[in-house]
Amino acid sequence: MTADGASSDPQVVRAEPVPVVNIANALTVSRLVLVPVFLVALFWNGGHDELWRWIATGVFALASITDRIDGDIARRRGLVTDFGKVADPIADKALTGAALIGLSILGDLGWWVTLVIIGRELAITLLRFWVIRHGVIAASYGGKIKTLLQALAIGLYLLPFGAWADLPRWILMGAALLVTVGTGLDYVVRAIRLRAAGRAKAAA
Repeated sequence: MTADGASSDPQVVRAEPVPVVNIANALTVSRLVLVPVFLVALFWNGGHDELWRWIATGVFALASITDRIDGDIARRRGLVTDFGKVADPIADKALTGAALIGLSILGDLGWWVTLVIIGRELAITLLRFWVIRHGVIAASYGGKIKTLLQALAIGLYLLPFGAWADLPRWILMGAALLVTVGTGLDYVVRAIRLRAAGRAKAAA
C-alpha cells in the first residue's frame, strides 16, 4: 500500500483507462516489424545459405521472445488492452505464417503442413472478429502451448542442421499440428458460447 492509499500490487486492476500506447503494445508492434526483416534474411542468397539461415533463425527467435515478454509485462503492469488482445495473436500469426510459407517455398516443409496451420489461424482470427462486439477471446493456455510448439518446430526447420534433424523436426511439427487443431476446436466452442451469452444479455 502506498502513502496515498493506492495499492502497489501490479496485479491489482487499474481504475483508470489503460493507454493503448504502452511498452507491451510496442513490443507487439515490433514483432510485426520484424516479419519482413526475417523474410529478407530467410531468402537472402537463395534461401539455403548457412550463415543467412542462422541469421533468419536469430531474427525469428527474437521476434518469438517478444511474444512472451509483452504478455508478461501487460499482466504485471496492468497494461492489458483490447488492442493488445487482438494485435498480439495477429502478430503471432504474421510471424508464424511468414516462416511456414517461406519454408514451403524453399521446399523445406510440405505445403499441406503450412495450409493446415495457416487455415486454422485464419479461421480463429475470423472467429475473434465475429464475436468481438460481444467480447474478446483472449489467448488460452493451450494456445500458448501451441505457439511454443510451432515456434520450436519452425526453429528446427530454419536451422541448417541437415538430414539428421529430420526426425526431431517431424516429432515437434507433428505435436504442433495436433495441438493446433485441438485448440482450434476449443476456440470454436468458446466463440459460440460467447456469442450466445452476448445475445442473451442483449435480449434481457
